[in-house]
Amino acid sequence: MRLFPHLSPKSAIQSCILLSTFLGAQVAQAEIPLNIDDPQSIKDAAKTVAKKLTSYYTGWRPGDVPGNLPAPYYWWEAGAMFAALMDYWYYTGDDQYNDITMQAMMHQVGTDHDYQPANQSRTSGNDDQAFWGMAAMTAAEVKFPNPKPDQPQWLALAQAVFNTQMTRWHNQTCGGGLKWSINHWGNGWIYKNTISNGCFFNIAARLALYTGNETYARWAEETWSWAFNVGLISPTYQFFDGTDDDENCTSINHVQWSYNNGVFMSGLASMYNFTNGDQKWKERLEGTIRGAEIFFKDNVMTEVACEGNDKCNLDQRSFKAYLSRWMGHTAKLAPFTYDLIMPKLRTSAQAAAKQCSGPDNACGLRWIRQGDYDGSTGVGEQMAALEVIQANLVDQVAGPANEKTGISEGDVNAGLGGDPAPTFSDITTGDKAGAGLLTSIILLGVLGGVWWMIA
Repeated sequence: MRLFPHLSPKSAIQSCILLSTFLGAQVAQAEIPLNIDDPQSIKDAAKTVAKKLTSYYTGWRPGDVPGNLPAPYYWWEAGAMFAALMDYWYYTGDDQYNDITMQAMMHQVGTDHDYQPANQSRTSGNDDQAFWGMAAMTAAEVKFPNPKPDQPQWLALAQAVFNTQMTRWHNQTCGGGLKWSINHWGNGWIYKNTISNGCFFNIAARLALYTGNETYARWAEETWSWAFNVGLISPTYQFFDGTDDDENCTSINHVQWSYNNGVFMSGLASMYNFTNGDQKWKERLEGTIRGAEIFFKDNVMTEVACEGNDKCNLDQRSFKAYLSRWMGHTAKLAPFTYDLIMPKLRTSAQAAAKQCSGPDNACGLRWIRQGDYDGSTGVGEQMAALEVIQANLVDQVAGPANEKTGISEGDVNAGLGGDPAPTFSDITTGDKAGAGLLTSIILLGVLGGVWWMIA
């Protein structure tokens, strides 16, 4: 039977091709099915998203560099992606990406085993290094398979990152804090940004919980107090972008990014757990969760500073991944937060699944569009969808391991190399305030905030 009996053979063939293309497009645009009340459905959806995420990664190929994403992605986002794949294994039990994750994490440790590889030394920031350190911390907490005995171990790697950053605590301006850039020639040398200090706080708090070592807890307290007193954290728990230490932190850049809230939220949950529910940490944690309301519209997560005006750059398209990740972490560590967090993760996951309707289930950025695929596709979008979907499996897994229940070996002196640790310093009234340049704008050498302020 001819499909198009009224057409010439040539026209019929052309029509078949058009129909095939149309039907293929229809398949590609089908959203990922997700029953948020069915753990197997959540796992299946996560599997589909993870498959597309790993398709962007080429480091496992012969001749390519393990642990690096292809241009134009920056090194730090690769570390964030491998943490997402560890989460994927933790939540679903699917180990098909464990080998490429292990290969990447080991290849990027650097000669001193502190995630400062030589090929990243000129441009690396404290936040870049910390994202790899937090991935190593995740590996220890979820009991990801250990590296070979002759290779650096997960806990020791996280401790090495903490120790190298501890020695960079900069008391000469603003009463302390970490600079964005590791090197004085870096664009961020004059900027003390919230994400760098938030990552340091996060690692310190999680190390305190894992090891029981009070020194880490003291650094977490110091970092929180510094960020709050200098104005990077408001009394109502808004987390702002950063501050210019050339001006001794006398102005604040008030742009808010979801990952700044999330990185502190996870650290606060760790401190709440570490202190057995101390009221101080409980109040800070609850305030931070409520402060995150700015990143939700009808319980659907959105990057408010750039989604509405279509200005999210490559980095910013991944930020919701980290808020999602750390909200799941928080709900597990601090049960009182469960009812505050899970409605947001549930609704956001459902919205994200509807956005995963691009070619090969590529996921879009704007979940608040509720199913109208926005055409924005990449590592960040895919990782965000993966993290928010799989975080809904938090009830199906054990909580983070610690020194007694974990399998990773540590080294309290890892990364120190004989460098002296800095002393704490009190923050004076004159040191309080905040910031000049937005992190991403510094990278571009652009001043001003025409599109940055939230409408």
